Amino acid sequence: MSNSKFTRRGLLGSAAAAGGVVAVYGPWKHNRVHAQASDRPIRIGITSDASGQYANSGASDRRGMLMAIAEANAEGGVLGRKIEHVHIDTETIPATGSRVAERLINREECGFLIGAVSSGVANAISQVAQRYGVIYLNTNSSSPTESGENCHRVKFVWDGNGANFSKAAIRNSLDAYGGNVMMVTNDYVWGHDTARATKALVEQYGGTIMDEILVPQGTRDFSAALLKLQQAGPNVVAAAVGGDDQIALRQQVAQLGMGDKMAWINNQQDWPDVYGLPADNLFGVFGTTWYHGLDLPGVQDFVARYQAMYPDTSMKVPGNVFYNGYMATRELLAAIERAGTTNNIAVIKELEGHVMSAESRMQHHDAMIDPNTHQVHQTIYLATANTEPKDSDDMYRILTQSAPENVRDEASLGACQLESYDDTPTFDA
Repeated sequence: MSNSKFTRRGLLGSAAAAGGVVAVYGPWKHNRVHAQASDRPIRIGITSDASGQYANSGASDRRGMLMAIAEANAEGGVLGRKIEHVHIDTETIPATGSRVAERLINREECGFLIGAVSSGVANAISQVAQRYGVIYLNTNSSSPTESGENCHRVKFVWDGNGANFSKAAIRNSLDAYGGNVMMVTNDYVWGHDTARATKALVEQYGGTIMDEILVPQGTRDFSAALLKLQQAGPNVVAAAVGGDDQIALRQQVAQLGMGDKMAWINNQQDWPDVYGLPADNLFGVFGTTWYHGLDLPGVQDFVARYQAMYPDTSMKVPGNVFYNGYMATRELLAAIERAGTTNNIAVIKELEGHVMSAESRMQHHDAMIDPNTHQVHQTIYLATANTEPKDSDDMYRILTQSAPENVRDEASLGACQLESYDDTPTFDA
């Protein structure tokens, strides 16, 4: 990883010397030599969903970002500059995500974009961000394509990769329950990419895919899919269903008493999707990146800070989505501080290959931002329902944890081709 730094003044000076004309990249009116005041706030555009399938997760994602920003401002900001934020709802719709990204960059003059749960929305935002050279942090979507065929020089992916979640759960389930597997898949990019990784692992470990049931986003009646599962009688059900769809699925599975009739694998399960559900809805095993019940240094303090900042929030403890939003924002601000500048190329180079200690992330193993794919490789946890909870928030228990692995879904991750630095517009935010 190169540690060389580029300054906006140096780049503009070189352009002027070479051609007699200063080239100005990006839409920012303040993006001129000598024009940027050192006390100008750093503006961050928050692109999380506030409506649609992932509205609950989007709200949690956003709370994580805002706590990281508030804590940084309480310490004097970054490079002596206050951090401001602007949020616009992306509605869990890719086309809206594109429009929001354009507005945040062009009208709101945001130098950084943060937030996503839907992989389709994240991809749409990243294409706009790449066109302007704006660093974009995809906080909470886990499709392998996000750091694969849809990777960008400016995009960094903070959630666990879907292939890693699958690998953590599939083999144990096949060994414990049997090899006949049915799949229930949300019919969009995350569902398809997760299912593809799951199919490959089932075959690798000697299992058989009996069938795959595709369910559109926004499905609320799962009776046809559940009838098909009852008739097929699989050993294992591998579900890649998220957001409000997962809530509806869990409620109907519980009503039919199917939660313990077969082994359920929820490739990834976000805390806002299940918080407050009754115990019989919490069937199955799932993968996650963090849990507030981890017995690790810093966890209790983190929970206390969350509760102090959000005393009226219905979710009384932070979950994995909040955690990813917080950690991504904190690491972006730290990278700007290390770079000593908001120059996008310099900040990108501080993020690429950056190692984050297990202690700083409240996980069991160190994490690293892959310099080739921009995926954060981190600890993956398997969890299941806690049958003896200490309180109403103690919903799950951790079954196991695994060290970061660079699990490459070759059909997706192998396609990652980051643009060169020369192809990325450069600016100071």
